[in-house]
Formats: sequence, structure tokens, C-alpha cells
Amino acid sequence: MIKDNLENKTVKIHNLLLSSFLLISIFSCQRNERLNKPNIIFIMSDDHAAHAISSYGGIYDKIAPTPNIDKIGFEGIRFENVFCTNGICGPSRASILTGKYSHRNGFYKNEKGGKFNKDQWTFPKEFQENGYKTALFGKWHLGSEPVGFDHFKYHDNKGQQGFYYNPIYNENGNRVTEEGYATNLTTDFALNWLKDEGEIDKPFMMMLQFKAPHRSWEPDEKYRDFFGDQELPYPKTFNDNYEGREQTAGDTDMTMDFFNRNDMKLSPPDSLTGRKERNKWLRSGDKRGFGEGWLPKSGMTQEEARKWKYQRYIKDYLACIKSVDDNIGRVLDYLEKSELDKNTVVIYTSDQGFYLGDHGWFDKRFMYEESLKMPFLMKYPGTKNREMVNKDFITNIDFASTLLDIAGIKGKEELQGRSFLPNILDENSKDWRQSMYYHYYEFPFWHHVQPHYGIRNQKFKLIHFYYNIDVWELYDLQNDPEEITNLINDPSYADVIKEMKLDLKKLQIEYGDDKSLDEFRSITDTDFGHIGGKGIRE
Repeated sequence: MIKDNLENKTVKIHNLLLSSFLLISIFSCQRNERLNKPNIIFIMSDDHAAHAISSYGGIYDKIAPTPNIDKIGFEGIRFENVFCTNGICGPSRASILTGKYSHRNGFYKNEKGGKFNKDQWTFPKEFQENGYKTALFGKWHLGSEPVGFDHFKYHDNKGQQGFYYNPIYNENGNRVTEEGYATNLTTDFALNWLKDEGEIDKPFMMMLQFKAPHRSWEPDEKYRDFFGDQELPYPKTFNDNYEGREQTAGDTDMTMDFFNRNDMKLSPPDSLTGRKERNKWLRSGDKRGFGEGWLPKSGMTQEEARKWKYQRYIKDYLACIKSVDDNIGRVLDYLEKSELDKNTVVIYTSDQGFYLGDHGWFDKRFMYEESLKMPFLMKYPGTKNREMVNKDFITNIDFASTLLDIAGIKGKEELQGRSFLPNILDENSKDWRQSMYYHYYEFPFWHHVQPHYGIRNQKFKLIHFYYNIDVWELYDLQNDPEEITNLINDPSYADVIKEMKLDLKKLQIEYGDDKSLDEFRSITDTDFGHIGGKGIRE
């Protein structure tokens, strides 16, 4: 009897272990399933902060949810620690295309001389050469004409910034003005191309890149009064006084004072009849000495004016995102109805983050979290479990390698970034980086942000502002996530600072940027003091 019971228990345990092993094996196979020559749709907005996406959480997630963008992550992977390496539009886009830092791809800044060398290697060229059908729709913003695409239709007004309404596009070399709202139009073009080309035998790689929600934050007609008279919440750091950071965070042209009247959708007085006069009135406030701090209404205090401007700004910004989310829904619906979703990887990201009243600012550029962090969500059909979250340190120079890896393409160019596909598929990500390196150059135009470089790891961030000033900043990200207290002179952090500086130098050597100041002077000294000249605006 005892022997029979023991044998029965042994059999049950054996069966239980076998069942568990099979479940684990099945789950592992599902997680490690690589797609065979999948289609790829790379969707990128301009200046979309992660904390304006509801799945990332924030003060706007209930007020302005983004269900379609969220869906990409809910049915795939949401990445929590993706960072830009130079927080401004053109340079970030150049790093994404080349898998290299600005000092390697040659595109340091938008302003004056900001023109991408189209002869260099890019991942779209590699896709094209490896049998993929390639297309680009929407914002390019690199000064030169796109290369590596079988079909393109990009914003092509002066500076390639694009208009929200009745935008000018360049379609395969021909300029054409389209009637309508840019976010909707760009999606129309992409969907039309998919209907014509997406079901052919060749796989496709499509870049769908929205102008929104970049300045001047013009919502679609149906969303112009989306939030009505309600007062939207203010970030915790809205009234930052920049104590201990007076020369850096406290010396910019991107507080609420520097919104111009055009940003606020105001109309010039009827008495101003000349075009130059009207433009001057509308642009007043752009930079110091040119009408900053103007009052919307007589009798307002400066504090009241800042709040009034913030409300106008944030409502327009979030309303622009509403259209982006709607149109991503259109793309996802089409993929599902056409059954292309079964072998199509969908990515959503932005060229960098953005300040939404954080520290009292709009715009980007600084290495502080709100603009350093990029949203990144990926729907990858090979991953079967839902709502994966990845917290590895990833930067925009990793995108090119990863996209090639997804497609099974072994690129011939030596890139500075690495593929993070193994991190998603649980293959072998144990040797992944534990910190990231950043370098920002453009100064003083547009927003007077001092050039700086720095390092961020899981616990700390060290920044060096090095051109006009010699200022270091250290932030304890666990105890001070809003980055209010500069600890650089705190003796209790002396060992941390020493170690961070050593790690920073190692990263500069690794990426070939170890002579930052000398190199920076050689490419920019002639431009310093330049206000307003030609280039890719903002």
C-alpha cells in the first residue's frame, strides 16, 4: 500500500514536472520566434514626450489618452529607457538613420550648416539593397533629399519643417501642395502606398514620420477646442527657480516667457497692415531682447501670464497628438483587415522628448529627463505574451542595427549602436550597456541652451557644460527624479562623482568623442554669436 502510494506520487510529480517543462518550452519558443523577412513600419513623431503617452503614465494620461499608440505596446513591448544622444530634431534623425553619434555622421545641429550628408550609409539604403521595398512619408527635416527609398513624399517647404495646413510635399522630386491637415494627409499617402505595394511578394520597410506635435502646435479643425475652458494640471516643477543651476537651466530662452504671439494663435491688430510689421508682432517673444514676457491681457502679472500661455500651449500640443493617435489607429486597423499584421513589425517613437511645462519650459535640448527620454513601443508578432516592458538602456544609435537584425540583414557598415532584438527575445542580453552618453552642440540659437555632454546610468546623471562656462552637475535620479538639486559640490557624493567622471571618459573614448571641446570649437566657432541665419529652423 505504502509502495503504491509512493509510486503514484512519483508519477504525479513526474507528470507535473513534464507538463511544467513543456509549458516553459512552448512559452520560450513563442518568445524566441524570429520573423522571416517581416515588413517594418517605423512611425516617428516630432517632439512627442513619453509623458504625453498614456501608457507611460503622467499627469495627462486620463485627460488626453492615446489608446492607439498604447495598443502598440500592449500587444508588444513598451521600452522604458530609450534615450536620444543629441536632443534636437535633425541630429537625432541622422543618428537613427546612420547608427552613429553626431560627431561621426557629421550632423551636429539644425541651425546654419545643418545638412545631412546623403552619400553616407543609412539603414534604408541597406534595406533597399537587400530586396526590401522602401518608402518615406511625412517629415524628413535633414536638409538634403532622401536616399534609399523607392518612393518618398516629404515636407519640402523652406527648412523642411512642414506646414500643418495645406503642406508642401516633395514626391519623388516633384513639389506639390496638398489641401488638408498634414497628419491626416501623410497617413493617407502611406495607406495608399500600402494598398498598392504592401501585398506584393517583396517585404517592405516604410517610414511614416509626422510633423506633429512640433511647434507651432496647430490642431486639426475638429480638435481646436478639444479641452474647452478646463484648466489642465501643471507639472510639479512648473515654478522651478533653478537654484544651484543658474548658469544652465536658469539661462535659457524656453520658459513660458518666450512663447510668441503666433504660438498663442493671436491675431495682429488691424492697425498693422504691412507684412513685416505683422510678422514682427507675431514673432515677438522668440528670444531675449525681442519682447519676451509680453502680457496677453492688460493688468496681468507675469505669473498669471505664464499660466495663461501654458494652458494655450499644452492644449494645442495634446490636441495635435490626438490626431497622431487617430491616424496610428487607421494604420493598425488597415494592417489587421489586410492581415499584414501577422508579419509586420510596427514601431512608434519620437525624435526626442519634450518639456511640457516641466521646469517651466517648452522645447528640448537639455540632457534632463523629459527631453532625453524617447518613447519607444514595438509590436513584434514573434512575441506572444502581452504587455512586455523592457528597461534596458537603449539609445537612438541602436535603432539601425535593430531594424536590420529584425529583417535578418547583416549590414556591411560598422555601426556604433547595437541590436536590442536579443533583449526582446530573451536570447542573450546579459552584457548590455549600463549607462549612456549624450552630447548636445547647438548654441545660442534657438533657445540659448549651453553645449554639454554627460553620462546617465541607473542611479545618477553627470553633465558637463563646457563652452562659454565650465559647470558640472550631478543628479541622484532615485532620490531626485525631477533633477532639482545639483549635488556636484556635496562632499558625500565625492566618490560617485569621481567614478562617474571616469566612466564618462571611457564612453567618450569608446565612441571617439574624447576630444569634445577641441572638436566642438573646430566646427562651431565661426557660427557662435550667429542669430537667425539660414538653416533648418528649430
